[in-house]
Amino acid sequence: MSGRTRLALCAWAATLLASFSLQPLVSPATWMLQAAVMLGVQSGVGAATRRVPLARPLTVAAQALVTLLMLTLVFARHQAFLGIVPGPEAFRHFSDLLRQGGDDIARYAIPAPLESDGIRLMLLGGVMIVGLAVDTLAVTFRSAAPAGLPLLALYSVAAGLYEGHAEWARFLVAAGGYLMLLLAEGRDRLSQWGRVFGGAPRTPGGELGAVAPVRTGRRIGVLALGIALVVPVALPSMSGGLLDGAGTGVGVGNGGGGTISAVNPLVSLRDSLNVDEDRQVLSLRTSSNDLSDMYLRIVSLDDFDGSTWKPSKRHITSVPGKFPTPTGLAPDVRRTEIETRISAADWYAQDWLPMPYPPSGVDIDGNWRYEPVGMTLVGDHGESTRGKTYLVKSLDVQPTAEQLANAPEAPAAIRRDYTKVPNSVPSVVAKTARQVTAGTTNHYEQAVKLQDWFTVDGGFQYSTQVQVGTGPDAIAKFLKDKEGFCVHFSFAMATMARILGIPARVAVGFAPGSPQSDQSVSVGLKDAHAWPELYFEGVGWTRFEPTPSRGVTPPYTQSDTPGNSLPDVVQPSQSAGSSASAAPSSNASCSVQEKKLQDCGVAAPLDTAKPGIEGHPWYWYAGWGVLALLVIGVPLLPMLWRLRRRSARLASAQHASSGGGDPAGVAAMEVEADARHAAQVATGHVLAVWRELTDTAWDYGIVPDDALTPRKAAARIVRLGVLDPATAERVHRVAGAVEQVLYAPRPRAVPGLADDVRALRSALRSRANRTTRVRAVIAPRSAVRALWDLSDRWTAVKARMADRWATLIRRPSGQPGRQSG
Repeated sequence: MSGRTRLALCAWAATLLASFSLQPLVSPATWMLQAAVMLGVQSGVGAATRRVPLARPLTVAAQALVTLLMLTLVFARHQAFLGIVPGPEAFRHFSDLLRQGGDDIARYAIPAPLESDGIRLMLLGGVMIVGLAVDTLAVTFRSAAPAGLPLLALYSVAAGLYEGHAEWARFLVAAGGYLMLLLAEGRDRLSQWGRVFGGAPRTPGGELGAVAPVRTGRRIGVLALGIALVVPVALPSMSGGLLDGAGTGVGVGNGGGGTISAVNPLVSLRDSLNVDEDRQVLSLRTSSNDLSDMYLRIVSLDDFDGSTWKPSKRHITSVPGKFPTPTGLAPDVRRTEIETRISAADWYAQDWLPMPYPPSGVDIDGNWRYEPVGMTLVGDHGESTRGKTYLVKSLDVQPTAEQLANAPEAPAAIRRDYTKVPNSVPSVVAKTARQVTAGTTNHYEQAVKLQDWFTVDGGFQYSTQVQVGTGPDAIAKFLKDKEGFCVHFSFAMATMARILGIPARVAVGFAPGSPQSDQSVSVGLKDAHAWPELYFEGVGWTRFEPTPSRGVTPPYTQSDTPGNSLPDVVQPSQSAGSSASAAPSSNASCSVQEKKLQDCGVAAPLDTAKPGIEGHPWYWYAGWGVLALLVIGVPLLPMLWRLRRRSARLASAQHASSGGGDPAGVAAMEVEADARHAAQVATGHVLAVWRELTDTAWDYGIVPDDALTPRKAAARIVRLGVLDPATAERVHRVAGAVEQVLYAPRPRAVPGLADDVRALRSALRSRANRTTRVRAVIAPRSAVRALWDLSDRWTAVKARMADRWATLIRRPSGQPGRQSG
């Protein structure tokens, strides 16, 4: 195999290994097999055109053309000529797919479904572009080091979007591909200079010769890998979520991109509604004349797994100056813009920003990011609400019952994402939803029927003294027991709405607070609340209030719908700081046992000073354990290798001296083997001791000089080491043994050489300073021989494989040739 062909294979493999880092972003990962085949075709075209040979630009053009034809065949064959030649219609289709992919990335949580052709085009197209860049740089232009940049970009994109338990493994895979590419290019360059003389001196002060390109490539590789470790840290990635306490990293930078993790905001701090003493969380002043509708929304929960609701992992961007119009809101719906200035308590450290919904603009100091689907703001890299004062402009949307009743069907994308109900939900939930809404003619009437049933008609009671089950049967148990608080009501109504085909999600935040004498509004812990939001085309996401005696019933649900028996509008709760009496009801506290069972007080994540700790899977601990071993063990490898090598060499010398010090010993050896074998054994043992002696001197700063004879090398060690006469005699004794086994007619082992080396080490150690002594143990200079040994062994293995391959394909010289017809 030629060097360039080997390099092309390594470039293909490096790209494929780097693309492995994208595997968690999309499910299933079958696209990687398709990417491998397409990359192979692209690489094969490059190899064929280089063999012709074509000019370098023509080679790149041929590969780019084949790449375009393959993408056309896969994604736009119905719009292309003969199914493979792209035309204007095919390019328009590509544009539509890319636009769809961008929308799907913003909509889906990670992992996104592979069924999205837009996302699949982005994946395969991106990998093919990176593969073309790597092949062009590393193979066509013979410069592998810069090829690490597109590989780094591919890995960094994945690392910035996803933070999982096996990031380190994916990094090692990508790094291994790049190092393989560097080594292949270095070997190819060296082969152009001819075979390197195997016996060339390998001393720190000697000439590098042809080895310099390899070492330069290694340095470039180390630098590139270092950048690969640092760059993802600087990318805007959202790790953690609503419950991460202040000071935890959730991204960095002010640019676009990044994601918000799918973290359940109802995992910890479940007792906000049950605190014995209410505390003020927020204080606000607003231009709105209707304080009863001043809900402060923190985050929306749109991912329902059958047992609980949580926020999906979403794409985030920098905060826009003016927010876009909310999804689904038509111009004919009445709205007014209001301004609200909010001040957070010094102890309230929340990563997400409480705001009226829908916001149209936010003025706040610090590092914040914008999630466009939920129209929420989240703190960037430890930013929180602690002590913040900020101004929010929001829309007071005032739809009529008629507008909601006449709302057309929601778009397919909204229905697809927000009407999913897992099969694990008990059938009684669907049966109940259809029974309650029997006789309705549209989604609005169904929503109002559900709200009325929970608040009035169904016989439900608001209480935090409940024993609500967990898992898929939790909603069914709640519908049977008919006791719960805001989380149970909102979860149940949102689930039943989805079953009826109404797009639904759950919002978490604060119900309207308590007016104060200074015209401000105080929002306390007991105002923590959750409520369902249902989607109506033309109005957008619309709040409903199924929790009895909590929150405020929306005025647009108080229509003339038949059977509507809504009570009077509930007034805002009396909260912290209110002059009015606000004593909680008898069921507003939670028992110690229920707190332990986590069956009460599930509200909003209000106090993030001590976020809940969740268990991790076994592979999380295993991965970190392996990483810890690497961090601790890798720096100690030189010391461990040196100790093992010293022990083996000195033990070898001890064994040789025990049986080869006199003629009787030689005779005993001749009984087991011939004299030549005995001489070879003795020679090997003595030379091992000599290597240990020179390496020991090297560890203490005396660089070996392989050009000197053993006698002169020993004199040099004695002179540079300033050795006493006794130790000097021991060094010369070892040198004499080396000359004896190299030049004597019958080499024989000399006893006591191991003790001579130990004496030299003790003498050098006693004269060295502390830094030299520590370095000689922890980072011995002679440990570089381990790398040299690996290189020599690899060269020997390759030579043996080449010889075997040549033997297999070589025809014996005596074999007659084929007879002509």
